[in-house]
Amino acid sequence: MSFNNLQLIEPVLKALSIEGYTKPTPIQEKSIPAILQNKDLLGCAQTGTGKTAAFAIPILQLMHQQQQASPQGQRKIKALILTPTRELAIQIEESFKSYGKFLNLKHLVMFGGVSQFNQVNALRRGVDILVATPGRLLDLLNQRHLTLNDIKFFVLDEADRMLDMGFVHDVKRIIAKLPAKRQTLFFSATMPQEIQQLANVLLTNPVKVEVTPVSSTVDIIQQSIYFVEKQDKQSLLQHLLSDRKIGTALVFTQTKHGADRIAKNLNRAGIFTEAIHGNKSQNARQTALENFKNRRTRVLVATDIAARGIDIDELAHVINFDLPNVPETYVHRIGRTGRAGASGTAFSFCDREEKLLLRDIQKLINKTIPVVNEHPYHSTSFSNAVPQQVNSRQPSYNSNKNARPAKRYGRPSLQRA
Repeated sequence: MSFNNLQLIEPVLKALSIEGYTKPTPIQEKSIPAILQNKDLLGCAQTGTGKTAAFAIPILQLMHQQQQASPQGQRKIKALILTPTRELAIQIEESFKSYGKFLNLKHLVMFGGVSQFNQVNALRRGVDILVATPGRLLDLLNQRHLTLNDIKFFVLDEADRMLDMGFVHDVKRIIAKLPAKRQTLFFSATMPQEIQQLANVLLTNPVKVEVTPVSSTVDIIQQSIYFVEKQDKQSLLQHLLSDRKIGTALVFTQTKHGADRIAKNLNRAGIFTEAIHGNKSQNARQTALENFKNRRTRVLVATDIAARGIDIDELAHVINFDLPNVPETYVHRIGRTGRAGASGTAFSFCDREEKLLLRDIQKLINKTIPVVNEHPYHSTSFSNAVPQQVNSRQPSYNSNKNARPAKRYGRPSLQRA
């Protein structure tokens, strides 16, 4: 199937052609026709499946058709896309700009951490489509700089991340200000009970679309585990990055402090690296992301919240410096690579305190992640205790004969620090 089969109007098809889009992804193929029929939609899809285009394309078309039918004077906000992070908000607004370049619709992205001056001025000039994070939106609503009375289309994106970040109460306050009569599109990578309950309140007879359940990982991503003691992780990371076949790599860590420390040590080793996390300014985060996309930066170290919404073409390597506490997050992380049908590689470090996390990940994805034994920092002190382990030879890297031997320890503690 091509986009030509989805009953899209010529200006949208022309924009998609310029962007190089020819064939819709499964979630786009299933969602676009339902949204064009003005139906509520409940979408469950992991990162990298193309869900931004799945809602942006039909919203643009419907709004254009309504605009043609009844031209308006002062522009009023007709579509609201609510998303948890600044990075994701910026990315979504860029998608609306790309897909709607031949339509007479104005859009604005709004988030905190920057002055509200330009955002307020843009609102005064008139906006059709608003992409916003909850905090700044509520702030400007309370200051009466905007109203949501004219909303026709409401998108709640990354609902599970909203919950993780503690935004659920803000989201409910925003929903209370929306008109009862509207079309609602609800997207989440996972469907815990709280999210399902919120969806039940928001949606009316929704079309349900589920693509690539979160418990599965993209088959073309080559996954591997490196058993390593905690104090050797930095050395192992530098060892892997000494292979120039790794052009760029996105490295995930649990903490902001850890991200800064890793970036500092890699830069000392001559590997140009930047870090993004919640303590960085918006400008610093955007600059680091642009440098990484343009390959001026070889390595980007990120926390999960800061990285949500990163969409980088041809990213071949993701490295889990720390395993995530939530198994589903592992799927989101490695989904940054292997996008749009491309191949990808995901390396994960596992120290003795993380073996239970590895067990939970393997249980969720129902796969055994191969273990790489042949590297200079391999630890055998706890590897045999990890369920579903399969030993394998290192696929691409040879051990350094001059490196110090792997450490051996006694029986590890099962308790996490």
